[in-house]
Amino acid sequence: MEEARPELDVLAIAAHPDDVEQTCGGTLIRMAGLGYRTGVLDLTAGEMGTRGDPELRLREAAEAARLLGLAWRGNLRLPDGRLENTFEARLKVAAEIRRLRPRAVILPYWQARHPDHARAAEIGYGACFLAGLRRVETDAPAYRPRNVMYSSVYARVTPSFVVDISEQFDRRMQALLAYQSQYGLPDEPSALFPDPEEIRERLAALARYYGNLIGVRYGEPFVTREILRVDDILALGSPSF
Repeated sequence: MEEARPELDVLAIAAHPDDVEQTCGGTLIRMAGLGYRTGVLDLTAGEMGTRGDPELRLREAAEAARLLGLAWRGNLRLPDGRLENTFEARLKVAAEIRRLRPRAVILPYWQARHPDHARAAEIGYGACFLAGLRRVETDAPAYRPRNVMYSSVYARVTPSFVVDISEQFDRRMQALLAYQSQYGLPDEPSALFPDPEEIRERLAALARYYGNLIGVRYGEPFVTREILRVDDILALGSPSF
């Protein structure tokens, strides 16, 4: 899927293949169903993972991309487990942003247990800013996304908004379980590698919690740093009662 570089409406940036499938996959599916062009930029191939290998995970990512309905998916092959918020890393991501020209970018929440996730948020935000500076030279002209938002499903924070993914949850799980190297039946289930049914129950519980906040079955939460503007108070998405 890396040959074509269409202009996108939404680009999700993540540290590893399978990150977006856990955090904002339902939203990407929903947006694609609405006719928007969606994409994912994975920063690493997950080569430090205990199971699988980089080439296998890239093949699994391609299958997951099909299930998510993505128009584009790419991988920068930055070092897994050693992501650093350097100018060089930001410039590589900025070059992709300029070529893809997404209207909105989804990043991991900026505080995370895995250091790569936190670094991915820093790199992604810095790249969005860098991409808009005309004096920064890349193969494409300067461009900056209109909105940056953070997937906060694993963060202990109040969401700025929640997306209803009730109709997309099952397909999101199919996309996640396309990573058989990571989520296939292990020889011995463990806390690190639970079986697929346990994974589904855990993610369903999270999605049910966030869905309940907006009165739907399943939801995905997001945080924005800026206050959201409302032009029509009669068009708010959630009822008060």
